[in-house]
Amino acid sequence: VGSGLRGYVLLMFYQIASLATKFKRKLKETYDSTGAESSTREYSQVLACSLLAVIISMFHVIIVGEERAINYQENWLAASLTCAVLSHHSTCLADTLASELGILNKTPPVLISNPWKVVPPGTNGGVTWWGIAMSCIGGAIMGVGTGMMDWISGITPVQPLRLIFLGTLTGLIGSLIDSILGATIQITYQDPETKVIHHNYESSFKQISGRNVLSNAQVNLLSVSITMVLGGVVFGPLIFV
Repeated sequence: VGSGLRGYVLLMFYQIASLATKFKRKLKETYDSTGAESSTREYSQVLACSLLAVIISMFHVIIVGEERAINYQENWLAASLTCAVLSHHSTCLADTLASELGILNKTPPVLISNPWKVVPPGTNGGVTWWGIAMSCIGGAIMGVGTGMMDWISGITPVQPLRLIFLGTLTGLIGSLIDSILGATIQITYQDPETKVIHHNYESSFKQISGRNVLSNAQVNLLSVSITMVLGGVVFGPLIFV
């Protein structure tokens, strides 16, 4: 995980996430006030969430050693750590693409905790079918990236379809968990005059959804943590049989 080329998958995530963040930034700023801050905000969030993957990767290096093919029967610990890190990357990219590209969908989102409630683009917990599709694509990309690194490293068997399936599944589930948390324990405001979404309170703003319990970075960290456990301990053993 951390002793070979799989570490480059994290760099792949950085590059793709950066491109998605910059794509039609001016238009996104008309929906969500955080768009203007995204160049710095996203890097700080990515750095905070990436710490988990780095810790797990270093644990793999110290306890298990070099990267190896995912085989739960042969080495359960190595396989679970590898699947956890892939699930981490998949969730991060899935959430980024869903947020940065899903907001551009012409169909307004609905609140995931109340599917009958239409909410403004940029609302925490707002989902669209386009955003869900972007989540799946983001997870699949991380699965492809992991398979590519294994192929270049000579790790056999590569198991590309299983890697892509795990990436897609955990990307989707991680993104949905993030949306559920965002809709319930992360607050969203809207400026009634400009109709722009805000995440910090001002007296003139209208509350759209959620409660002020966790920040965006904290929600991301929690959703990634949950998905890493699911990917490494639950889904991984079922997929890599």
